Amino acid sequence: VGLGTQMAINGVVAHAFCHILYKSLLFMGTGSVLYATGTAKLSELGGLYRTMPRTMIYTIIGGLAISAFPLFSGFVSKSMTVAAFGEEHYMWAFMGLMLASAGTFLHTGLKVPYFIWFGKDRGIKAQEPPWNMELAMIIGSLFCIGLGIFYKPLYALLPYPVHFEPYTAYHTWETLQLLLFTQLGFFLLLKKLWCANTISMDTDWFPRKGAKVFMWFINKPLASLEYNVIGECYEFIIQKPILRVASWFKWVDTVIVDRIFSEIANLTLMWSRKLQAIQSGQIFIGIILP
Repeated sequence: VGLGTQMAINGVVAHAFCHILYKSLLFMGTGSVLYATGTAKLSELGGLYRTMPRTMIYTIIGGLAISAFPLFSGFVSKSMTVAAFGEEHYMWAFMGLMLASAGTFLHTGLKVPYFIWFGKDRGIKAQEPPWNMELAMIIGSLFCIGLGIFYKPLYALLPYPVHFEPYTAYHTWETLQLLLFTQLGFFLLLKKLWCANTISMDTDWFPRKGAKVFMWFINKPLASLEYNVIGECYEFIIQKPILRVASWFKWVDTVIVDRIFSEIANLTLMWSRKLQAIQSGQIFIGIILP
């Protein structure tokens, strides 16, 4: 989107659509594993291809789609975005996207499926998920494959005319070389990537530990500063002067304003009683008759 060209915007829109499909498929696949086994830790999973073969196929399809493997939905959308940066000669961004594609395939397309389905058998008793969960994964898989092959209807919905062709020899071989060499590196370094049963520090360590320091700062020094310094300054500089001014206005209202209106009312009452004697309520007949 930031690049702003028609091809880049088309690629982003197409990729957002495809992303929903393959990411939901991956969530459903790993969710089915969690539903069937009760765990989502790779160090506790393995060998499930025997008991959950169909779920394995759906998950691998999602992994290939998110990795932008040819004939899958991610390829017809991600390659458009990558090609847009290449055409504009932003090589640093182009190489960054290529490395990100390799990293995605390494993690989601290779590591996660391998350790779930083909890793060391942990003896977990598992079975395929209920039919409704499997039906949803079948639909997602069909979309991931269907859009990778029949991509023209998707391109027709994009905001700008599409002049990009994903299945050229250059784009196809470029992607295959990247992914296949990533796969080669994965199997060469498989022992280094093996999941150990350990506690690893995740990014949530920073907010968890930082929250303790933050709350201590709020409850101790900051609260003490607010109560002993800011509160006292507020009372001395703002509250007490306002109360003094309000007290003075109250005295003015009670002693002066109320007294003036009270005296005016008393004078009005006194003169109305004196003038009452003049008004007899009778009209002379001579004034009325000619």
